[in-house]
Amino acid sequence: MKTLALTLLATVVFAQAPKSLPPPGVAIPAAVRATLEAKLKELNQNLEPIAKHPLLPDVLIFRDAVHTALTYNEFFKEDEGLKAVKLLEEGLLRARQLASGQSPWTTASGLIVRGYISKIDGSVQPYGLVIPAGWQASGAAPWRLDTWLAGRSDVRSEVNFLTERMTRPGEFAPPDAIVLHPYGRYCNATKFAGEVDVLEAQASVKSRYRIDEDRAFIRGFSMGGASSWHIGAHFADRWAGVAPGAGFAETREYQGLEKKGDVRPWYEQKLWRWYDATEYAANFYNTPLIAYSGEIDKQIQAAQIMQRYLAQEGMALAHVIGPNTEHKYHPDSKPILESRLAAIAKTGRDTYPRTLRFTTYTLRYNRMRWITVDALNQHWERARVNAEITAAGEIQIQTQNVAGLTIHFGSGGWQQPLDRKVSVRIDGQPAGQLQPLSDQSLQGSFSKTPTGWQSASPNESLRKRHGLQGPIDDAFLSSFVMVLPSGKPQSEATGKWVEAESSRAIRNWRSLFRGAARVKKDSEITDADIAASNLILWGDPASNAVLARIAAKLPLEWNSSKLSIGKNSCDAQGCMPVMVYPNPLNPKRYIVLNSGPTFREDSNGTNSLQTPRLPDFALIDLSEAPGPVRPGKVVAADFFNESWQVPNATRP
Repeated sequence: MKTLALTLLATVVFAQAPKSLPPPGVAIPAAVRATLEAKLKELNQNLEPIAKHPLLPDVLIFRDAVHTALTYNEFFKEDEGLKAVKLLEEGLLRARQLASGQSPWTTASGLIVRGYISKIDGSVQPYGLVIPAGWQASGAAPWRLDTWLAGRSDVRSEVNFLTERMTRPGEFAPPDAIVLHPYGRYCNATKFAGEVDVLEAQASVKSRYRIDEDRAFIRGFSMGGASSWHIGAHFADRWAGVAPGAGFAETREYQGLEKKGDVRPWYEQKLWRWYDATEYAANFYNTPLIAYSGEIDKQIQAAQIMQRYLAQEGMALAHVIGPNTEHKYHPDSKPILESRLAAIAKTGRDTYPRTLRFTTYTLRYNRMRWITVDALNQHWERARVNAEITAAGEIQIQTQNVAGLTIHFGSGGWQQPLDRKVSVRIDGQPAGQLQPLSDQSLQGSFSKTPTGWQSASPNESLRKRHGLQGPIDDAFLSSFVMVLPSGKPQSEATGKWVEAESSRAIRNWRSLFRGAARVKKDSEITDADIAASNLILWGDPASNAVLARIAAKLPLEWNSSKLSIGKNSCDAQGCMPVMVYPNPLNPKRYIVLNSGPTFREDSNGTNSLQTPRLPDFALIDLSEAPGPVRPGKVVAADFFNESWQVPNATRP
């Protein structure tokens, strides 16, 4: 067993200082600051009578936006202080209205800003709406919902976002649609927590307005175009149509990494399959896709590469090109796009198509209309499902890299009599039948065995499943708690590293994902925390009491002298593990060892490089100091297999 000799922490010099996100702020006039502080105090006092009101987030968005800007110096122009004053005045108005039993903004049309409380970290997240006149008309049909994803702005603080959404309708405002402008948790191309923000904001809107689920569109430009490519491809069954403008669709070619001689580790390249829309092109088989590009915009590359990958699936890309246009919409192209989307809206989404195609690389994305993939043979390799309802009423499915799936037709979704048996054939073999349920729906689950497919409920043993499939970054897409150690670390070097890396993770969560991470000492963790949240455990078994409780049940060996994961080992005095794994105290949640989100400051200059840098586990040699590229020297890294075990094969 190989043992690595380690030295004390060394300094690694980054060739160029990474870009700061957000950038440093500017000073605002002292008088304006004093006004803001006074109004913040007044607003906080007005919050007390409405502390339990369900519409409280619609007020808190104003308070939190200004509090954040004041606390972290996030005014980027001097006049932004006056914008913040107006926001606090609006917050005060809403607070007083709620206290008197009124909430006029909930029934108003025009430009409206609202908020919700995120399941990830309990933060209040804002979103903007464009509400058409007459949206409450009696007997009116549910409204089309367009979700617009914004371009990049490093200075789009909450103050600037709310101000913009209260004063500008945006690039498109169809008269027959409610338009949602998510904040997207700032500047991440709606990846990670930004992706969840889009879904949570949509859920909030659907709970507050009458929305037609079959006339929902995802749209955006530039960074928002990149967002539309990946959100559209990963959740294709949610949309009546997808309309990206410019942006990027993948990492390798967009960044020209091969031309630059930039060879990333094998696991990082494999993890590009999380967000590369090119790899999910088949998912547009049942979802209309209309791209826009300026003819001389460099970001036309996104549509061109998607066109190439769609062609491999036998599909053509509808592509509107603005003549002799750089990075913007040509005025003649906008009505063309609006007309095409309006035509799609008339037909709406086909919820139960007779044929469908689905591709994925991870159970994070596991559904396409009436099929849900429950298990893979191997994560991060292509999984495919091609399914068809035959004229005889039989379901025929062809799969690749799929070990389990469920078929479900909701009430009214199956267009034939329910008293007829619905047979299912998978990969050419009879697999069983769908069963009618009490709510007039049909369902059946099937698993692949050594002898073929058969009816079987999804396997509940320890295995990778939707929402519990890794890698490390996945743990930050749902509720989590940072658990800091209170005991003495195994060595001075590991203790200093844990302190630096945990502080960095907490700090970057606020600056990059715009929320306050929940932080507790190991001694403060409760059964409720274990039940409800992923636990991000910092330290070692000597310093972190929660980690000490579960260390023997993790796939590693860790004592004061040696740390081993499978065939990989190092000196525990100068080496630390990072890892994601089902929590032995609650296997429905994750534990993470010694890591926040794994992309680092070197990706601040481009959203296309905000991709996972580490897989399910790694050993970090502390002889290399943490820096903007990695948390130290990565001496071993890999994915667990589908049973959450260390793989036997040696990786590249």
